[in-house]
Amino acid sequence: MNLLGIAGSLRKDSLNKKLLACAAAMAREMGREMRIADLSDVPLYNGDVEAAGLPPGVAAFREELKWADAIVIATPEYNNSFPGVLKNAIDWGSSRGNCWDGKVLALMGATPGNFGTVMAQAQLRNIFNILNAFIVPFPFVYVPRAHEAFNADGSLNNAMAAENMKNLLGRLFQVTEALKQRP
Repeated sequence: MNLLGIAGSLRKDSLNKKLLACAAAMAREMGREMRIADLSDVPLYNGDVEAAGLPPGVAAFREELKWADAIVIATPEYNNSFPGVLKNAIDWGSSRGNCWDGKVLALMGATPGNFGTVMAQAQLRNIFNILNAFIVPFPFVYVPRAHEAFNADGSLNNAMAAENMKNLLGRLFQVTEALKQRP
């Protein structure tokens, strides 16, 4: 199974990049390797730019989406929504042929706020439904007060979030394998 991780943040020390690193480590413990996409070379979507030819960062990102069987997205929540960098990646991935079509997705998120990323994930579910992606419905991985949720070594100290992540990844692997077996 080709597993891709996407963090909806560009910041080097992003809480969601830390969360995605925890998911990658957990996936490794479960016998899966996760490749992490880098969105820093994906420019803002512009139809004129697209018409002139895909920028190299976009072409590389789209190839990663095509390669992936399953995708884990870790999103921040800004102003009760997901960040523009993630919307931009979604838009580039759905132009010139929908690279999200038929992909199996697991959503998770970390934020310093008290409510996790409830609103951001709900909005992403709506968008990915329209793009014909299969979203693993639960368990939810919301990491509130994320600035306090990681140990010095980068591991997650929120036991409930860690357990939910393990179960979410397990379901992601199950659903992906089941769909790959269909004729």
